[in-house]
Formats: sequence, C-alpha cells, structure tokens
Amino acid sequence: MTQNDYYEVTVKEAAHDDAGRGIARLSIEVMKKMGLVSGDVIEIQAKRKAAAIVWPGFAQDTGYGILRIDGNVRGNAGTGIDEKVKICKSEAEYAKKIVVQPTQPIRLVGGEQYLSRVLRGRPVIEGQTVRVDVIGNSITLVISKVAPKGMVIVTDDTEIELKEEPYKPEEGKQEVSDIHYEDIGGLGRELQLVREMIELPLRHPEIFERLGIQPPKGVLLYGPPGTGKTLIAKAVANEVDAHFITLSGPEIMSKYYGESEKGLREKFEEAEQNAPAIIFIDEIDSIAPKREETKGEVERRIVAQLLSLMDGLKGRGQVIVIAATNLPDAIDPALRRGGRFDREIE
Repeated sequence: MTQNDYYEVTVKEAAHDDAGRGIARLSIEVMKKMGLVSGDVIEIQAKRKAAAIVWPGFAQDTGYGILRIDGNVRGNAGTGIDEKVKICKSEAEYAKKIVVQPTQPIRLVGGEQYLSRVLRGRPVIEGQTVRVDVIGNSITLVISKVAPKGMVIVTDDTEIELKEEPYKPEEGKQEVSDIHYEDIGGLGRELQLVREMIELPLRHPEIFERLGIQPPKGVLLYGPPGTGKTLIAKAVANEVDAHFITLSGPEIMSKYYGESEKGLREKFEEAEQNAPAIIFIDEIDSIAPKREETKGEVERRIVAQLLSLMDGLKGRGQVIVIAATNLPDAIDPALRRGGRFDREIE
C-alpha cells in the first residue's frame, strides 16, 4: 500500500441508527474517487488502525470529505470528532479463527453462535473492540487474537472462541470504556457545549496558548437525578482518551481529622501526573455547601481545600474538573467564581 492510495477525510459522529454496526458513512465524492462501493472494507489510519464497512454518506456531507463513524470505531482508530484521518481500500482476508474476550466478568451461554451471527461480514483487527447487544444491554468485547494475522472478515466458516476471563489491557493503559457520544440521547445541545468547553482544550491546548485564551478549569453540570450528568462526563473522557478520576461526595467525607482533605489532594496530584485528565465530582453539594450555613467543621475545611486545589492547578487546560449536582444553589458561591467552576450547564 503506497501513501498515494490514502485519502484524508474529516471524522464526524455517526447517526444514532448506525452506532454499533461497524459501518462508516463516507462522502459520495470520496467514494467515487477511491472506486468504492457499498459493502467494501476500508482501513482507517490515525493513532492506530481500524476497519469498517463503507456506506454512502448523507446528502448534506457531499463535497466536504466527511467520514461518519461511531465511538467504537473512533476508539479503535485512536481518533476523535473533527480530526483528520487517512483511509484506503482494504483487501482483507477471510478469518479462519478469532478469539474474543469480555472487558468484565461475564458468561454467555451459546455465545459463540450468537457472535457468529452478529459479527458475520464484519472486518476486525487484533486488539480492537466490538460492541454487541445482549438482552437489551450493550457489552464491549475485545478481539484478542485473529488468524490469519492482519485485517480479516468474519464469515460463517470462521471459528469463534469466546473466553470467559476478562481482557487485561497493557500496563499503563486504562480499562476499555464503552460509553460514547452516540450512547447519549436527547442531550445534543448540552453535549455540544461540554465538547466545546472540555474536549477542545484537552485535545488542542496549543490553540489556547497561541490565542492567549484561558480554558476553563471547572464545569458544573446541574439538573435532576438521572438526566445524564455522569454519562456525559464519562463519554467526554473516553472520547478524548483522558485519564478519568471519579469522586463521589459522600465517599470523600472522613471522621478522621485531615483525611478528607488528604484524599482530595491525592486525587488532584494523580490527575496532574496523568494529564490530560478529568476529575469528576458527583454530588458536590454534599461536600461543598455554603460555609455560612453549615455547622460542620469538616465541610468548611473541604471547601477551603477544594478552592485551594482548583486555584493551584498547574496544567491549565490539561486537567479539568467536572462537578455534578441537583442543587446548584446549595454550593458555596466561592466555587462558582471565575477560575473555578466558571462554566455551568443545565
């Protein structure tokens, strides 16, 4: 394969109905230039290589060189929305055998037969992930081995071995996450705002440095329980490949003097050492209430420590704190000033 065989296109999010199917919708003019027809296999090259079945793009994408792929394919390729990738037509061989492992302990009775039906016709590469629906739940599986080596297509004759032991990622890598933007429905506006505030500074900090603009340190998500606040935070962290640290308000509280503040400091240190990183604080109202209204000394100390940590963040733009609450007016007002949680999304 020569460099001239590759075409550069821009990645966009997949349509909701296309998610989890391993397909890539490509602008029609690019398909014509590459001599592709529906059902052909393409190789997507970014940080890693990924495979997908090409389908014609939507009418509004014509002329813009757009490739629409879901979060699973984006994760396999190591790319994100609005980034450039190179694609080429692939001559994948038929798979003789593939070995599949779950990311979490799970036992699927008749799993091999089910996977044979679900993955039939799908191109796969060793190390990539696939998502399948099992009794209404979406689970992530890792293709841990393929034969022959390289990109292969699963057929009716492919032997599928489903192992029960979970896949162990390489040392230094986080576990495979299975939450993507396409999984979040009904929050299009909110998701776009979060992406602009968080994804851009984490992916391209040099833009802010060049323009002299300070990216946000903290974003406050507020709304009733069950509206997708935690899901949004996890999806953003997964999409930008950021280190994700979760803090639940009640879990931080300790009856021993200084332990709560120490726990906070350790989490912020971990984030700075593993930047880019996102710290997610759930139920922040339980640990950072208005100091003039609380009688507890522990809460006062935690608020003071949190203020100090946010003011002292070194990697501006490379460590972002996301907090969630259903009681925004109960939070200490000092946390909602500029340079702290200075962006709020309902």
